[in-house]
Amino acid sequence: MNPSEAPENALSAASPGDTRSASDAVFYGVVNGLEAQRFAPGQRLVEVDLAQQFGVGRNSVREALQRLAADGIVNTFRHRGVAIKSLSARQTLDVLDVAERMTGLLARSAARGIQAGKASQPIGVALDQLRAAEDEGDSEAFGRARRNFYRALLEASGSLELKRLFPSIQMPIVYAQHRFAALQKLRLRDYAAMGRSVMDADEEAADAAGMNHVRNVRAEILRKIGAEPAGDAPD
Repeated sequence: MNPSEAPENALSAASPGDTRSASDAVFYGVVNGLEAQRFAPGQRLVEVDLAQQFGVGRNSVREALQRLAADGIVNTFRHRGVAIKSLSARQTLDVLDVAERMTGLLARSAARGIQAGKASQPIGVALDQLRAAEDEGDSEAFGRARRNFYRALLEASGSLELKRLFPSIQMPIVYAQHRFAALQKLRLRDYAAMGRSVMDADEEAADAAGMNHVRNVRAEILRKIGAEPAGDAPD
C-alpha cells in the first residue's frame, strides 16, 4: 500500500492524488500500516527508523508523531518515547459506544444529503470495491475500499462537524487489535445495508443500519475475547 494514502481516521483530509507533505507520508503510513499489520498496537516508534522507512527528515517525523498523538493513535511517554496506543477491553468498548452514535448519525446525514441531491455513485463504487476485495481475499484492498466508503458517506453528508469529529474515533486501533475473519465478513454485510439505506435516502433506516453495524462489531469482539471489560490501561 502506498504510505501516502489517506486512512480512515483522516477521511476529511485532501483527496487521493493531492500532493502530500513529508509528514503526511509518515502519518498516513503508520495508520495504514496498522491495518496491513506492518505496525501493531503497543509497538514503539523510533524517529530515526521512521525517517529511514519513509524517506523523510526527522522534523517531518516529529510533526507526524504529534498529529498521531493528537488523533489518539499513539501515546507519548516521558523518557520512553512514542508507542502506538493499545486499548484495554474497557477502552475498546468505550470507543465502540462513541462509534455507534457517530456512525448512525453519519449514515442519517448522508441519506439526507442524497435526498437533497448529493451524488450516490461514489457510495455504490465503494461497495463494489469492498465486495471485490472480499472475493479476492485482499485485506489491504478491503481497507482502501472501507476508507473510500466512509469518505463517500462524509461527502454525501456535507456536514463540516462530522468531517471534523468522525475521523477522531479510534476505530483503526480497534480493528488492529481484533483481527478475525468473521469480523471482516460482518463489516461487508453491514456496509452493504448502510449503503443501500443511504442511497435510498431513507434517513431512519440508514441511522439504524449505522448503529447496528457497530453493535454487531461489539458483539463479535466480545464473543472473541470472552471476557468482561477490563480496567483502563495506563496512559
